[in-house]
Amino acid sequence: MKSKSEKFRLPVSRAATLISLVFLCTTRSRWETNHEAVTTILFFLATILVGVASLGRLWCSLYIAGFKNHRLITEGPYSLSRNPLYFFSSIGAIGLGLATETLTFPLAFILMFFLYYPRVIKGEEKRLKQLHGLEFDVYRNQVPAFFPKLKGFIEPETYSVKPVVFRRHVLDAVWFIWILGIIELVEGLKEIGVLPALWALY
Repeated sequence: MKSKSEKFRLPVSRAATLISLVFLCTTRSRWETNHEAVTTILFFLATILVGVASLGRLWCSLYIAGFKNHRLITEGPYSLSRNPLYFFSSIGAIGLGLATETLTFPLAFILMFFLYYPRVIKGEEKRLKQLHGLEFDVYRNQVPAFFPKLKGFIEPETYSVKPVVFRRHVLDAVWFIWILGIIELVEGLKEIGVLPALWALY
């Protein structure tokens, strides 16, 4: 049975995204006028992190598509971290924050992520313990909960995938790229005066 944190994960994430979009539409970067080099560097880092996050989430999806909760996944990215999907999501969130060409947004995203998602992870792991028992205990003792550890990486020569399920996961894996495009669209609308920039952020 899912915990409350798990059940509300998507609604909370969507609400945070909506609130962030409202702030994005009404703010501007203090660096965009006199420090163009800073904004260029921030957006360059953003594209790298969003790319890494999208590829990482796609990699994770390959392993869990159709198998999540049915068996314990311990190979590929799941041999590096027990929660690689959330790890790559956090990278993507930081990337999207940097795409606003401020430091305020990425810091806010980091704060929100690490205040809420540890409870989600705790709830999921409690359920995995109930489903897989001793097997999960062994896995938990060998693989870190969040930050990847390269030692112990396991990758099978072949891996069975359910195409229908994987196709749905692919769409979820690349949503960071879509949001990056939305951020750029919003920035363009502010530049031509369609959206008001009510205050500036660093």
